[in-house]
This record gives sequence, C-alpha cells and structure tokens, in this order.
Amino acid sequence: MHAAMSGERETRRKYFLATITTCIAATFLLSAVHVVRLGVNRIAEMKSKATYDPKQVAQHIRAAGEEVENHQLNEEGKDSREYTVAEAEALLTPRQWEMVDTMVTIPAGPFRMGTDMERADPQNGPEHVVDLPAFKMDKYLVTNAQYAKFVAATGYRIPLYWKGGRIPKGQELYPVTMVTWADANAYAKWAHKRLPTEAEWEKAARGTDARRWPWGNKMDPARLNTYYTVGSATPVDRYPKGASPYGLLDMAGNVNEWTSSDFLPYQGSKASLDMFDVGGGSRTLKIHYKVLRGGTWRSDPFSTQSFHRNFSLPNYASDFYGFRCASDVKE
Repeated sequence: MHAAMSGERETRRKYFLATITTCIAATFLLSAVHVVRLGVNRIAEMKSKATYDPKQVAQHIRAAGEEVENHQLNEEGKDSREYTVAEAEALLTPRQWEMVDTMVTIPAGPFRMGTDMERADPQNGPEHVVDLPAFKMDKYLVTNAQYAKFVAATGYRIPLYWKGGRIPKGQELYPVTMVTWADANAYAKWAHKRLPTEAEWEKAARGTDARRWPWGNKMDPARLNTYYTVGSATPVDRYPKGASPYGLLDMAGNVNEWTSSDFLPYQGSKASLDMFDVGGGSRTLKIHYKVLRGGTWRSDPFSTQSFHRNFSLPNYASDFYGFRCASDVKE
C-alpha cells in the first residue's frame, strides 16, 4: 500500500512538472508571437514614414536617417525662418567671402583618368586618356554661408539640418550637406556656374601625373578628413596641405561631391553592368545614378583616392554629400 501511494505521488509530481513546463513554454511562445507582431507593425509604420510612393520618388528628397514627415515640413517651408539677403551677407567677413568665392583655372590638355590598379574597385578602370578644354573650378567646397545666400535670394528650401532655418552655430564655413543633386544643380545655376563633369573633377584633383591622392601617391591622414578621425565634416579651409596640384582643397575626404555625370561604365570596363543599373522601378521613372567624387569623413582611406567613383540617386541627400561648382573658360 505504501508503495502504491508513493507511486501515485510520483505520477502526480510528473504531471505537475509537465503542466508547469507546458505553461512556461506556452508563455514564451505567446510572448514571441507578440514580439513578432509588434516588430511587423513597427516595420510597417517605419516603412510608411521612410518611403514615398515610387511614382513620387523623383519629386522628393530622401535623406539617410530622416523620416518623410521631416522632409514634407522642409519641402513645404514650414518650421523655418529664412535668412534675409543682408543677414546672409553678414555671415562672413568680406575677406572670407573673397576666399570662398575663389575659382581656379584648370588648363586645357590631356590627363590619365581611372586606374589599372589590381586592387581598385572595378568601376574605377580601365585607365584611359581624356583631353579637356580649359575650365574653372571652385577652390573650396560650397559652404553653408554661400548656400544661405542662395536661399535668401531665391526662397529655396533649406537643408534638413538647419533647424529653424538657421545654420548650426559656428558652421558657416563648413561645407553645406544634406543637399541632393537637384539642390546642388539649382545652386550652381543661380551662381551662374555649373556642376563639374567627373572628368573635370578628376583632373582638378589629381593633375596630369595620375597620382592617387591630390598630394601624391602615399596616403597621409594629416592631409584630409576621413575614416572618422574627426567624426564630422570640417571647415573647407582646414586642410591646406591636402591641396591638389592646382591648389583646390578637400578634393579628398570631408564630403563627397556631386558631379553632373551619370554613373556609366568606362569603355572597356570589367565592372558588372548590374552595378550601373538602378533597377526596374527607377528605370521606368528614367532616374539614373549620379557620380559622386572625393570620399568623406566616414570613408575608408582608399575611397578618397582621386580616381575612385561613388554614386547615388540624384534625389538622395546625406550629411556627407556636398558639392563645388565649375564654369567654362570663355575665349
């Protein structure tokens, strides 16, 4: 009898443990399902905030880390107080305005574009000779102050990071960022200039001796802002020792620079054609990648080589996208 009771207790204990285990497992399962549902709902919410209808892409700015609501407020001119022309002029001294408005003439003639380096990214080759007429290029990246002058004169929308319509304190001589290709192109037209072609950009950056960086063939971190050494953009006159053969600054590092050129393969390129294909939806809208040059404060050092080709959709903006302008040399 004692043995029977002991066996019954053991059976009850096993059933009890099994019930507890089942309950715990069910609780974990239900919790997991709840978390998954929350995640799906959150993804759907984020997707609705972070994207446009594909048919609207060409008409809207898209910036990394920024939600559509912020873009809409910006595009509608809300939450901003634009500079007057007088206020914009007062952002810099006359000497500073003279400095940032400097253009350099790049002489006519051939140069070697691209590279045959074995470890270079495939879109950067092959090396080939390009003969260009003379042209002018901005010595410095376009600054926040210059862009404020443009905004004041035209009523154009401000960059997303100008909270309340104002340049962040102390950043008047920083390169303007969070600008799309269309924004950069609009500024260039207003300034009676244009965006440089990528061939013009590369010649201005590396000269005619096919050097890897503006100053030569050896990487020198003291000559540029890259690889998170600073952690943000820097004033456009910060690195004079990084000047190109023609005296242009920040042609390596700081921020990537929009060019006027579509991202297309060089003749004889070994790069996959898929790299240059935007994709079905965008192709239908006739959107093409635009070439960006120079590398950024976030880039690895090799992305700052003068022959390196980066690219982006023209309606994208980032805190490491900027630009400089070019113009023709009139005979």
